[in-house]
Amino acid sequence: MKDLIIIGAGPAGLSAAVYGLRAGMDLEILESNYMGGGQVLNTYEVDNYLGMPHYNGFDLGMAFQNHVADMGKEPVSCEVTALEKTDAGFLIHTDQGVMESKTVIYAAGAANRKLDVPGEESLKGKGVSYCATCDGALYRGQTVAVVGGSYTAVEDAIYLAGLCEKVYLIHRRDSLRAGAVLEGRLKSLPNVEILWNTIPVEILGQEEVERFRLQNKLTGEERTLDVQGVFVAVGTVPNTQLLRGPAELDEYGYVKAGEDCAASVSGLFAAGDLRTKKLRQVITAVADGANAATAAWDYLQTVRP
Repeated sequence: MKDLIIIGAGPAGLSAAVYGLRAGMDLEILESNYMGGGQVLNTYEVDNYLGMPHYNGFDLGMAFQNHVADMGKEPVSCEVTALEKTDAGFLIHTDQGVMESKTVIYAAGAANRKLDVPGEESLKGKGVSYCATCDGALYRGQTVAVVGGSYTAVEDAIYLAGLCEKVYLIHRRDSLRAGAVLEGRLKSLPNVEILWNTIPVEILGQEEVERFRLQNKLTGEERTLDVQGVFVAVGTVPNTQLLRGPAELDEYGYVKAGEDCAASVSGLFAAGDLRTKKLRQVITAVADGANAATAAWDYLQTVRP
């Protein structure tokens, strides 16, 4: 019986591990991906993490992992298949067996939201990508499109502009959600063109992406761009499928939890991008991990004999 099991080794989960280990908790970290670190590993540049401006996202994610490793803890590679509440705590069912813990911090993060347009699925990996820093170098000197208007979409467009001949940023609204500084950098780039009030209709191509069909929301007019790559950055979907039932979720699937990260089930805490909150960034995920581990420690003091 562990004091704490942390599900997910992204910034939230790793931060929780640091605080839990410092408190002397007997814990394990479970991670389904071959490499922990979370989505920050796929970020070209993190320019809003306090004290580390213009920091490479992969390097930051590795620094988080190394911090925990230096404290003597490595994530266990396994897939969590079910979470069961018991009188003593929780049973965590995995493809490697069943684990038992008094508390759980669920920090499994979120997955990329899809466009759900024809051609997206069949051309995934053949020009359709959800990670500009992973795949951008494949399109050096070519023309690509980025779909979205968030921090991630704008950062992706800026990164790709340094590699590609032409970058289209496709956004369904008439303003971006990336902050004035980042937006200013984007608009200063001569090879970036923003198409406002525009939505994707279809991704076209035989063996790989060749064209991208779009529609102007206001006029209904359609146009087709000749592109070799389509980078999708339209947000995320929380990885909370295992919590449907054990915990209370909002209408979008995020775990209802406050600043202490306590979910509706006693002993269960939600941290990171899957928690209900206004801002989902690396810095808020790290804060969630700290708060969740502290709350888990406090909870253990109330249930221990």
